[in-house]
Amino acid sequence: MTKLAALVAGLALLLFVALPNLSWAAEDGAALYKANCAACHKADASGNPAMKAPAVKGKTEADVKKAFETSPKHAAVAKKLTPEQVKAIGDYLSSLK
Repeated sequence: MTKLAALVAGLALLLFVALPNLSWAAEDGAALYKANCAACHKADASGNPAMKAPAVKGKTEADVKKAFETSPKHAAVAKKLTPEQVKAIGDYLSSLK
């Protein structure tokens, strides 16, 4: 009985650690954009000339990656996003017309 309890506890601990790292559900690009990009590029992705933040409607994952890699203004945001999150933001932006 104690071996079974230890096994169940071990599996529960393993799942507790592993599940947050699994990507079963797609990232929500709109929410990620709103949390990380909208302050400068506006909620509708139309850009903000006063901040010299260009419109990003229609941009792709490659465009987002390039911006994160080449712009010092994006360094802090780039550090906290995973490749899957960058893809989700790119997918969201490319869906905007």
